[in-house]
Amino acid sequence: MQSLRNILSLLADGRFHSGTALASRLGISRTAVWKQIQRVSEQYNIPVQAVQGRGYRLPASLELLDADVIIEGLSPPARALLERLQIEWSLESTNQWLMQSPDLPCGTVVVAEHQTRGRGRRGREWVSPFATNLTFSLLGCFDGVPSNLAGLSPAVAVSIVRALNGLGVKGLGLKWPNDIQWQGKKLCGILLEMQGEAGGPCRVVCGIGLNVSMPRDAAEDIEQPWTDLQRITGRPPSRNQLLTALLDELLPALTRYEQEGLQPFLSDWQRWDAVAGKPVQLLLPQRTVQGRAIGIDAQGNLLIVHAGRQETYSSGEISLRMDTEQDHAITD
Repeated sequence: MQSLRNILSLLADGRFHSGTALASRLGISRTAVWKQIQRVSEQYNIPVQAVQGRGYRLPASLELLDADVIIEGLSPPARALLERLQIEWSLESTNQWLMQSPDLPCGTVVVAEHQTRGRGRRGREWVSPFATNLTFSLLGCFDGVPSNLAGLSPAVAVSIVRALNGLGVKGLGLKWPNDIQWQGKKLCGILLEMQGEAGGPCRVVCGIGLNVSMPRDAAEDIEQPWTDLQRITGRPPSRNQLLTALLDELLPALTRYEQEGLQPFLSDWQRWDAVAGKPVQLLLPQRTVQGRAIGIDAQGNLLIVHAGRQETYSSGEISLRMDTEQDHAITD
């Protein structure tokens, strides 16, 4: 793994590097360089160009994540809350890595340049090509019981939109319980997983996947409309800058949520709610509810007007879909 990391670090600038120069820098033979290039292509699905007389290069430069750069850019409050920043070359899942590491301190963040089994809500796969998007997980600890954490998911979503707005990314919308969209296409997903005993303190792993510059060929199996910051802005912020901005919002947000609940985040949710006032279908395990979404309550539950009355739905194995065909038939 280290040898692949070394050769990719050299190729990350997108320029040509001769086999001789790479062999000299890495202290290996030219044949070994060629074998490493083949492994890069196979393991990370990165097409390395080979041109006789010029050498090897990537089709585009890659910005690799740098822990020192990220930490240096944090505000003092966020830096004080960050206990550990772990950048991994490749993981099955950043959430899984934290869930299986019970001794890590609260405030630990793990980031993966590449995920092989990234997960979204309801067991969906989260596509994570090498060094093109951001996939990371943050460990938070709470004294409150899990029932008091229903609003954490929308609070995390609001914090992410605040960070992206601060970087000039506008026009974002929120779809309950925590999807971040642009023009109806998914930009960012959040997966919260909890560990703890009933009635006691718990650990919450907040997994976040943000599309930055998603290669089209890597997204062929995505089953829903999606977008990325490259398509929204034309020139997205650097991945290091993005992660710094996100942690600047998320680390204090977890502390504030424990102290004040969802209230400090509600007004921004209402401002960015992409489905409030619109007809929806809510898919439950045993039935489908059709109605009009009217926002969320102070605990983060979805409010729907259905059959002439207001109903409340908590998060969980629920999918929310726009139901434009029913628009003419629903009244408040």
